[in-house]
Amino acid sequence: MRTKLIVAALAGAFTFGTAFAANAAMSDADYKAQKDKVAADYKAMKDRCKGMSGNAKDICQAEVKGEHEIAEKQLQADYKPTEKNQYDLRVAKADATYKVAKEKCDDLKGNDKDVCNKEAKAAFTKAKADAKVSKTVATQTANPSTTLVNKESKAPEKIADAKREAVDDKKDAEYKVAKEKCDALSGQPKDNCVAQAKLKYGK
Repeated sequence: MRTKLIVAALAGAFTFGTAFAANAAMSDADYKAQKDKVAADYKAMKDRCKGMSGNAKDICQAEVKGEHEIAEKQLQADYKPTEKNQYDLRVAKADATYKVAKEKCDDLKGNDKDVCNKEAKAAFTKAKADAKVSKTVATQTANPSTTLVNKESKAPEKIADAKREAVDDKKDAEYKVAKEKCDALSGQPKDNCVAQAKLKYGK
């Protein structure tokens, strides 16, 4: 239960970004100014980890680095709002959350730590899979008029493939979590646990 709370607490993390109007065009001068600000903010943020030690410091540093990387991707997405930049931003958020979650897991031991790491990885896999689906849908439907004219368009097929792949990736990640939890058991109970996990996730 504790491992779930650690990962869940981070699931909504890193949803911030530099505050720009979504539809406002950013000039080159504004972009450069904001880029300098992001760099300056990063130096200031690192100071908050001073005086810390052990895993608390590792967590703090992971949080600061994650915030910085997200701020950079957010700025790039605001400057050039392409679907690729939007995808990179989503992945950066997922990656930052994952890295902090892994550091949080280091406070645990044994199977609790192993399960925590698997849950963190599963959350990352799911977020990345969703980001990929969003990117595929956006790129394949970017020119609907062209799609309607071209009867041979493979857009629906590519979108369907991306969604199927996302489902498979998520299911595989969930299976690994379930299987890891079985390692806390032994003997027949463990065998039964693994069998149930395989049945549930089609392994």
